[in-house]
Amino acid sequence: MNPVVREMKLRIRDLREDHDLSQKQVAEHLRCDQSLYSKYERGEREVPLQIMVKLAVFYKTSIDYLVGLTNEQKPYPRGK
Repeated sequence: MNPVVREMKLRIRDLREDHDLSQKQVAEHLRCDQSLYSKYERGEREVPLQIMVKLAVFYKTSIDYLVGLTNEQKPYPRGK
């Protein structure tokens, strides 16, 4: 498995668990089916960019953190 995919699936699962959320709750926020979200967490489906953006905003982090390019959870300052 691609190292970026491996890190991303771990991070999105860990963030969900750290926030005491179920896959169903996150899927509802993303407006997708729980089974599809589960496939994202297992690395069975590629996560579309718009979903990555929604996850980063939802968890108040950056896409770089979600995919393992940085270990800094704090998001970058947002532009206007």
